[in-house]
Amino acid sequence: MLIVIIAWLLIGLVVGGLGRLLVPGRNRIGIWLTILIGIVGSVAGGAATRALVGSGHDLISFVLSLLVAAILVGLIGGRRRAGGSRR
Repeated sequence: MLIVIIAWLLIGLVVGGLGRLLVPGRNRIGIWLTILIGIVGSVAGGAATRALVGSGHDLISFVLSLLVAAILVGLIGGRRRAGGSRR
């Protein structure tokens, strides 16, 4: 069980980090929110791939996961920027 949790955190960190790199500009979100966005992106990308083309398409799943994570980073990062600067 602990291995599964660690795996989800690592996958979330990688997908969330790559998703942040796809969004131009400075993203003011922390590491935990990046991991959470990556996990959500991974689950959404995997579910969409399975629903659209079936299982066994890891590359398509990974690309969709990155796109979902990048969209979430853009939405959440944009919302934080629009709220004003916090110091």
